[in-house]
Formats: sequence, structure tokens, C-alpha cells
Amino acid sequence: MESLSNILASPHLYSAAVMLLLMIALKAIIGAFVTHQPLAFFNFYCQRLADKVNKTSSNSRQQNISGLIAILVTLAPLVTILWLFESFIEVTWLWHGLLLYIALGNIGLGKINKHIARELVANNNYQAKQATSALLLRETDKLSSLGISKACIEMQVLRSSQLLVCVGFYYLVFGPLAALSFRLLLEMHYAWNIKTIRFVYFGAAVNHIVKLLQWLPSRLFALILLLGTVGKNTVLCWRLTRGKFLQTGNSLLLHILALSLEIRLGGVAMYQGNKLRKASFNDQARQPQATDIIHASKRINYALYICILLVMMVAIMSFANSGQG
Repeated sequence: MESLSNILASPHLYSAAVMLLLMIALKAIIGAFVTHQPLAFFNFYCQRLADKVNKTSSNSRQQNISGLIAILVTLAPLVTILWLFESFIEVTWLWHGLLLYIALGNIGLGKINKHIARELVANNNYQAKQATSALLLRETDKLSSLGISKACIEMQVLRSSQLLVCVGFYYLVFGPLAALSFRLLLEMHYAWNIKTIRFVYFGAAVNHIVKLLQWLPSRLFALILLLGTVGKNTVLCWRLTRGKFLQTGNSLLLHILALSLEIRLGGVAMYQGNKLRKASFNDQARQPQATDIIHASKRINYALYICILLVMMVAIMSFANSGQG
């Protein structure tokens, strides 16, 4: 208990929690007026780098090694430069806020999904596909309204976990440079996704790294999502999903959400002409519909609100303990 009190009394934890809350608010405000992607150029760089060094004619081991080297030559110089540059910054909190702002993902995924759901309800499938294609790696041209609904739900819960919860976790525990490093690894993972044949071996290294790094924060987020099932078969939901708790990957999140919404998630998806049969969750349930996008968005947002409330509690407790000290 004394060590926990010492951690909470840390001035770093208080300032980090307050900064995280401020940047989330700033992201939400700016995102309501302007759609912007601070790391769009980095994603473009990753794609061009892969064009240069990912030789599909090479064997699988050579592609694995090339992917690992690509991570090192990309991440190591950037992190080193940013770390050295901090010593020249007079206003440290402003620099940390900038790094965190860049690292955090899109706050408005729920708003985008609600727009897609309205298009589906109005039978504007073409517009829904156009809006969805910018958010997904999978092919959307041949998706039905049910397929679009499923893809949007999966996208929101996974990106909310990775781009908000995981980034926030690493910021609070290790600082802004760690949060940004995780986000850069995520962008490499998105650009070199192993679901596409071209990156099966080249993207394997970053895929494993991201899976390991997101394990703990995504499990915390999954437990918060599980709270949304209180009063509605919570014990059964836990029994059905607890076997996935120690596994890496996103199966736990998708399974909990599928059970809580009483819909089916996962299954077959097309990625650049390649049909990939992924794990499916809650197979006995019905396929998701457009209205389920709204229901899923509410559950995910409630879980994020609880995360924000927990950060606020950490800030308050840290401030109180530092005052006592």
C-alpha cells in the first residue's frame, strides 16, 4: 500500500493524467470541425519503404529479416532525434502535449460510424461503402449492408483500444515518447498488415511486437467492456471468453462485444483479392445490422468514458497524495 501511495504521490503521474485529459478534449474539439491525420505522411513513408525493401521474390526468412530491419531503421532514428530534441525545449509540458496529440488516434470514430449507419438505413449502400473504405483494410466493394455493419463494429472497438486506450496507457506509465513510439509501431502494422499476401512475412515482426505491447491495456479495456454486460449474463460472458484472456491478439475484445450485443462478429473477409477466414465469435447469434452499429458505438463510448473517469480519479488521488506528502 505504501508503494502505491508513493506512485500516486508522484507529480509526474498527476501532470501526465491532466495532460492526457486535456489532449483528449482538444482532439475531440478539433475533430468536430476538421478531419486531420497527423501521421498520414508517416503511413505514406511506410508504404514507400515497403515498395523498396520488401521483395516478394525473396524467401520467407529474408522477408522476415527485412521487416525487422525496416522497423529498426525507421523507429530508432526518430525516437533518438525526438529524445535529444527535448533537451532544447524550454516549455517541456508543451512538447509532451504535442507528442501525445500526435500519438492519440481519432476520437470521432463513433460519429463516423453513426453516419455510415444512417446511410445503410436509407439504403444508400454505395455512400456507406465509400465512407467505410477509408477506414478499413478489407475490400468493401462487394460487402452487403450486414458485412458493412460487422466491419464498422469491429473497426471501432479495435481502433478505440489501440489508438486511444493503449496510447493513453503507455503515456501514463512511460511518458510521451513511449506513447508516440507505440503509435508509430501501430502505423507500421497498419501499413504492413499480414492480412494481405504481400506482407505475410514482411509484416510479421511488427505484428508480433504490437500484439505483445497491446496485451495488457487491451485486457483492461476488455474488462471495462465486460462491465457493460452487468445484469445481462455477465457470468456466462466471462466463462465463454476467459480462455482468451491470456492469448495475444484481439479475440477477447471481439468476443465480449459480440456476446454483449448478441450478434455475430468475425468470419470471412476479403483483403486485396485474398479471402481470409478469420475466427468467428458468437456463431449462434444473428448477423449485425445497421442499428447494431449504433448500439456498439454506445457500448464502446461508455467504456471509453469509464477509462476517462479512471484517469480523472488517478489525477485527483495523485494530487491529494502529493498534497499530503
